[in-house]
Amino acid sequence: MTRLSKQWVQHNQVPLYAVAVVLAIGVGLGRLGASGRLEPLINPVLAVLLYVTFLEIPFVRIRRAFRNGRFMLAALGMNFLVVPAVVFGLTRLLPQEPVVLVGVFMVLLTPCIDYVITFTELAGGDAEQITAATPVLMVVQLLVLPLYLWLFMGQRVAEFIEAGPFVEAFVVIIALPLSLAWATESVAERSARGAAWQDAMEWLPVPMMGATLFVVIASQLPRVRDAIGQIAAVVPVYVAFLVIMPLLGRLAAGALGMDAGESRALLFTSVTRNSLVVLPLALALPPGYALAPAVVVTQTLVELSGMVVLTRVVPRYLVPDTVVNRGD
Repeated sequence: MTRLSKQWVQHNQVPLYAVAVVLAIGVGLGRLGASGRLEPLINPVLAVLLYVTFLEIPFVRIRRAFRNGRFMLAALGMNFLVVPAVVFGLTRLLPQEPVVLVGVFMVLLTPCIDYVITFTELAGGDAEQITAATPVLMVVQLLVLPLYLWLFMGQRVAEFIEAGPFVEAFVVIIALPLSLAWATESVAERSARGAAWQDAMEWLPVPMMGATLFVVIASQLPRVRDAIGQIAAVVPVYVAFLVIMPLLGRLAAGALGMDAGESRALLFTSVTRNSLVVLPLALALPPGYALAPAVVVTQTLVELSGMVVLTRVVPRYLVPDTVVNRGD
């Protein structure tokens, strides 16, 4: 019965996320005072989410995935060469207002390191490859985001982006959960109590993703509501990104001869963005850029809607199980 119940939660995770989003919208719009109380919870819930997510994948497979240099280079190339070119082109369609552009650039130039693992699994992709790439993607985006902001917007904006919030995010949200997950798996191999703890943690990935979505959206939705006119302009850009990047990811995977699992993983790391982790950085911007967090959260809402579609479209049409890519 326990196993069946866990399977039910896994199978119905997208509807459960939808419930969390609807509840968050209700709280965010109906209880304006909740924003200040929920905002400090963003990093803690993200850290727990990543811990239980990392626990789902045995570390022996993660170590094996690290040796796949082809996938790692492809993920880096898509996220830090192809994506910036696409984003720069798409943002030419936006009003050239720095307060809007900085939010768009911050979220679209940073690859996802959390729920990309979940959505890759839902689409039948190689989640081990995504998990192995996560620390590398986080470190590289920490280094290159100020550079791209300087290239696209000039030094006036780039100088506001400090390394501190990103370093803190890496330690709290990536390094600490990854270390604790490794320690938990090591203890579980030698201890019945440790194994029982790990088994109990298997219930949490879906509830924690729902909790994370609830906290982020409910805490930031008042910002979106108060600037809906300015933010509406970014929605078509976010939708276009969701359409363009899966196609480019599929072409790249085919050119590299990747199998179905790797192809889906490359596609999802190319399209999902780091909105949840970038949000604390956007909140740290000067008062003149107070709209940037709302621009980031808007991307989260658009992307989640797109993921519901992509988890079905990718395995059925873009990368079906019967297709093995050979670059032809």
